[in-house]
Amino acid sequence: MPFTAPPDFTTRPTLRGDFGMTASTHWLATASGQAVLERGGNAFDAAVASAFVLHVVEPHLNGPGGDMTGIFATASAPAPTVLMGQGAAPAGATIAHYAGLGLAEVPGAGALAAAVPAAVDAWLLLLAEHGTWELGDVLAYAIHYAQEGHPIVANVAATIERVRALFAEHWPTSAEQWMPGGRVPEAGEVVGNPAYAQVLRELVATGEGLPTRAERIAAARTEWRTGRVAQEIAEFVREPHMHADGGEYAGVVGREDLAGEQARFEAPVSIEFRGYEIAKIGPWGQGPVLLQALRILDGFDDEHLDPSTELGAHTVLEALKLALADREAHYGDAHGRDPQLLDWLLSEEYAATRRGLIGEKASAAFRPGTRPRGKAGPSAGAGSAGGDSAAEAPGGFAPPLLTRAQWEAGGAASGAHLGVGEPTRQRGDGADETSADGTHRGDTCHLDVVDRWGNMIAATPSGGWLQSSPTIPGLGFCLGTRLQMTWLDADSPSALEPGTRPRTTLSPTLVSKGGVPIMALGTPGGDQQDQWQLLLVLRLLVGGYEPQEAIDAPALHTTAMPSSFYPRVWEPAGAVVEDRLGEEVIAGLRARGHAVTQVGDWDLGRLSVVTRDPETGQLSAAANPRGAQGYAAGR
Repeated sequence: MPFTAPPDFTTRPTLRGDFGMTASTHWLATASGQAVLERGGNAFDAAVASAFVLHVVEPHLNGPGGDMTGIFATASAPAPTVLMGQGAAPAGATIAHYAGLGLAEVPGAGALAAAVPAAVDAWLLLLAEHGTWELGDVLAYAIHYAQEGHPIVANVAATIERVRALFAEHWPTSAEQWMPGGRVPEAGEVVGNPAYAQVLRELVATGEGLPTRAERIAAARTEWRTGRVAQEIAEFVREPHMHADGGEYAGVVGREDLAGEQARFEAPVSIEFRGYEIAKIGPWGQGPVLLQALRILDGFDDEHLDPSTELGAHTVLEALKLALADREAHYGDAHGRDPQLLDWLLSEEYAATRRGLIGEKASAAFRPGTRPRGKAGPSAGAGSAGGDSAAEAPGGFAPPLLTRAQWEAGGAASGAHLGVGEPTRQRGDGADETSADGTHRGDTCHLDVVDRWGNMIAATPSGGWLQSSPTIPGLGFCLGTRLQMTWLDADSPSALEPGTRPRTTLSPTLVSKGGVPIMALGTPGGDQQDQWQLLLVLRLLVGGYEPQEAIDAPALHTTAMPSSFYPRVWEPAGAVVEDRLGEEVIAGLRARGHAVTQVGDWDLGRLSVVTRDPETGQLSAAANPRGAQGYAAGR
């Protein structure tokens, strides 16, 4: 049985051409990247230009004090490569230190939750190794919008409004930056960030007079990690300030941490699915969730893989629950690289045991697989009624399973903690950063670029949101809060530990066929990133949808796993769906036991994708219409 036919119309056309394509979560970033392509730059020059513009135009979703991951392939070396821009925990970020402050979890806002910033260094590394442009030319777009201003989108103004009291009462430097004169800017108002423009100009100036492009960019990287930016960060975070739990603490990022953090390239993790190779970041992040879900689903016929039907939506949700349970029990950077972990998690035998757990009804249990002792092979996994828990799994971790109702009943009433968790868009009064109805509209940014030569990249910059921690005077940005994804439990594979990376949700995707890259894609959305990408991959590779059709199709995801974001709550059997999935399908999911939350017709996902046909050189691109903010451009 073929997939459900896509609608007769799409919100936008799938763009087609043979010159170059750019897509991102903000039209100014897309336009800037495309402008670079038009002026002779390659995909990597364009991606770097777009990324720095995103720092300026989506400050509520990312910033220079944050992090990123990317995955790319070059025309001359088509094997996918990971661009690793996820900073590690600083030397002072120990479980003992946080426990000594009386903390049971890393707060969701405040500098104590900051990993070492690595996004800027990663973009400069990419430019140095694979770009062609001078740094000043690439940064000119971001410098212009930071210095001269740009019309802010409604979500930026709404974010500032939600944290107005926090800024006014506790974070005066943020109030000065984002509420000049004590007033929240209105949507469409021209807002700039001259302090950040100056930071970028200084990076360019550092390399002036050096003889080669490589040396000039290297000088900027050194300046970022050891110069004025590093000094002002280290000095500012020493001052205690309000965190998400209401406590006053100092941050722990120091100058040595900043000087020692360098971005790098890594090998990806890949599987084959229906004749395509799918490449992701490794299990130090959540990338293998998509690969595990595809492994499980690959054993079903196409009828079970269509997310627009009751059977397909149920099967997809159940596969995601199993993959996300393994994420909690087994993924993480804290205990070092285990070469056998992925051999087990991505094996055909293990996928078959997990597939066998999917029944006609929704599971309300948390069911990570039990890893066998002394070998890489799979176990039978958890039973259909819950079976083995993570605590029983050798090498596994049993996270606290706390529902939002339990968290609030424990004294954490909704709205009591300003700035918690991921910066999602929600309905209601907006006091709590995680919506009561489960709506998640993205916690970050994304960009995809492909050029006429066949260079291709998908990247997801995030962190350092304007509401993450207080703005650092003279820099125009704040530090991120990625350490909230770690556990203050040494038994966890994602435990807080100096020098290790938090288990990031940033998870772009590169798809190849016959060893040649054909597709780069991704989305914001925290825990939903690989869930929404799974829908896109299935519709493109199995359903035969066009890119814009696949992005426009109704979306869904599960909330039946501990959130990666403070306060780490979960909803057993939780499923969030767009109303366009249809009354009959939604009723069928409820009848199967899914705890369904409906969130309107156009609320889930901010996907974008670029493609290239290696035989013809034809390119395409598509971007998410939800929120009227993301756009693709190309010719």
